Amino acid sequence: MPADATRPSSAGPAAARRLGETTPQPMGRRGRGATANPSGRYEAARRETFDDGWSGNEEAVPVRTEVRPEHARTLITRNTSPDISFDRSINPYRGCEHGCVYCFARPNHAYVGLSPGLDFETKLFRKVGAGALLEAELSAPGYRPATIALGTATDPYQPIEREHRVTRAVLEVLARFRHPVGIVTKSNLVVRDLDLLTDLARDGLVKVAISVTTLDPVLARRLEPRAPHPQKRLDAIARLSAAGIPVMVIAAPIIPSLNDHELEAILARARALGAVEASHVLLRLPLELDDLVNDWFAEHYPGRQRHVMSLVRAARGGKAYDAAFGTRMTGTGAYADLIRQRMRLARQRLGYPEVRRRLRVDLFRVPRDQLSLF
Repeated sequence: MPADATRPSSAGPAAARRLGETTPQPMGRRGRGATANPSGRYEAARRETFDDGWSGNEEAVPVRTEVRPEHARTLITRNTSPDISFDRSINPYRGCEHGCVYCFARPNHAYVGLSPGLDFETKLFRKVGAGALLEAELSAPGYRPATIALGTATDPYQPIEREHRVTRAVLEVLARFRHPVGIVTKSNLVVRDLDLLTDLARDGLVKVAISVTTLDPVLARRLEPRAPHPQKRLDAIARLSAAGIPVMVIAAPIIPSLNDHELEAILARARALGAVEASHVLLRLPLELDDLVNDWFAEHYPGRQRHVMSLVRAARGGKAYDAAFGTRMTGTGAYADLIRQRMRLARQRLGYPEVRRRLRVDLFRVPRDQLSLF
């Protein structure tokens, strides 16, 4: 672990037994999603603690957010996954302060020697010089445009974007190059950039997907403590739609026996506010996420934990997670089929179009000032 990556971790007794971590008082992680800070899977050593009877007398230290610079060599990430509609993406930030306990990107923090638990939502990285990096990549001889997905792992409009504006810098470059972009977020901060988004939308160059996990503010606060209130996300759908920007609502993740009953209500509210597309994602539990989500249930909904996890495994071939292309997002089996059928019927009833909008690529250009670089 890097010398500067000290971890003010916090976990309940269940997390301490399973994940082997220090256990300050829960008050220290108010506003955080993870209940533990397990060691990353690539670390050479794991810490294990025991209760000597003194920990209850210690004052909890708040877990504060740290933002570090990341000097990336390139900004665009390529993929060849056959079950997603884009082959390139940009994530302006590593880690996410929203703190969604279910976030499938949490295990990625282990690649930088940090924990997928509290570290993921408190030790964040911003891409330095993102605008210049993107300009260079788009200006490269032989570059061929295709939709760039913005925010596929961590939210491009998480709270630190207000200060660092990395996402804004990326959008400014894409607008100048007339490059198509699809944005995925659960934050109403996206409306800050209405000037750029409406400009792109006029030429069919942008689509925004808003994730709505639940309409229940109490559940939302527990699941995703620093993400905007559900009503603010619905307000963002309304404002974007009114400005002529195509909006997709994503009911995600669908968590069996916790928020699955809200599927139709989420789609109906979003459609009434102007959403033109809808999709869903079933809860995914890769790697460390299985223990993290189980510990979250043990703390918040212990009576439902066994039932929820049995349904998750039934939809994942008996495992916590199955990464097979084509089914990793929606699962298999009776429960997954039921959710798919409900989704299909709700879309039909509410009038969501069957065919998704495709963004234009024929307007791409390298601005004249960029040509002078060659």
